[in-house]
Amino acid sequence: MQRADFHFDLPPELIAQHPAADRDGARLLVVDACTGAWSHRTIRDLPGLVPAGSLCVPNDVRVRHARLFLRRAGGGAGEALLLRSLGEGRFEAMVKPGARLKPGAGATVIDPTSGQALARIDILDTLPEGLRAVRVRGHEGGDHDLDWDEIDRIGRLPLPPYIGHLAAEEDETRYQTVFAADEGEAVAAPTAGLHFTPGLIAALQARGCGWHPVRLHVGLGTFRPMTAERLEDHAMHEERFEIPEDTATHLEAIFRGRSRPVLCVGTTALRTLEGAWNGERLTREGATRLFITPGYRLRTADHLLTNFHLPESTLFVLVSSLLGPERAQAVYAEAIREQYRFFSYGDAMLILNARRLD
Repeated sequence: MQRADFHFDLPPELIAQHPAADRDGARLLVVDACTGAWSHRTIRDLPGLVPAGSLCVPNDVRVRHARLFLRRAGGGAGEALLLRSLGEGRFEAMVKPGARLKPGAGATVIDPTSGQALARIDILDTLPEGLRAVRVRGHEGGDHDLDWDEIDRIGRLPLPPYIGHLAAEEDETRYQTVFAADEGEAVAAPTAGLHFTPGLIAALQARGCGWHPVRLHVGLGTFRPMTAERLEDHAMHEERFEIPEDTATHLEAIFRGRSRPVLCVGTTALRTLEGAWNGERLTREGATRLFITPGYRLRTADHLLTNFHLPESTLFVLVSSLLGPERAQAVYAEAIREQYRFFSYGDAMLILNARRLD
């Protein structure tokens, strides 16, 4: 299939720039993948919509303050997005302007508001896909390599480019899930999880639903746009995952006997399970490049909670795979007619019976 098959026209005013007033106050478009029926609800209705006794699988990764603003030696501006630690004080990073920030170059990490120098970044090597190996070093009081905890104090949350403001105080809490672990190195939030509150989780548990997280370190594979004209020519960037033993044990028992429904909270959780399940067991730690396209049949999750995604994106292709391309276009057209809010800070969709048995 062609990338253009997954295009739709989205009015720019529907791109949410800020979250809903309450985490669980977003709207929810509920779609049955088998019948095609849909209804309009809210996130607060979720406990009554998910089958009682379901096992909920969220992604508990923490978003790092991985966006660094730079001042180059000649005074020009630059940026670095730290993607993951390479060990020994080195990070994999996407830098711009790439033509100026080549191995051997360096720049000062600054506060984008005040211009104050915070640290120094050195470009060490060129990596595949135009990425760089970099080192971030303290600016004052020592020349030591900075770790993630120190970078969290000088960097900014990497909000998506369609959000037109720098990360502010509101984003510090609302672009992070309430259940995020202390660990992880994601550069984008698992956005379906942003809707959850402790009260909503408790309401699900009161209906016998389990809550067993996985962790996928959200990177370029999730948000890098497709450039190839054909789906089969698109290369997904590798993303690492971990599945805790308790989560894996519960899920393996379910997958072998289909004893209770599984709800994936977000596409990252879904891709983790699909990438880790080999038909007999779940890989506890690994990496995935899984690109779910039409014709793919789910093996793990029964239901999916997800936000509304960009036109011609791998995530809209994923939704189209679960609903069928024509139905996905119809559902998105309904969301646009009803003025649903799109993307990371937007509303959500609950796809029921996504693991179709027909």
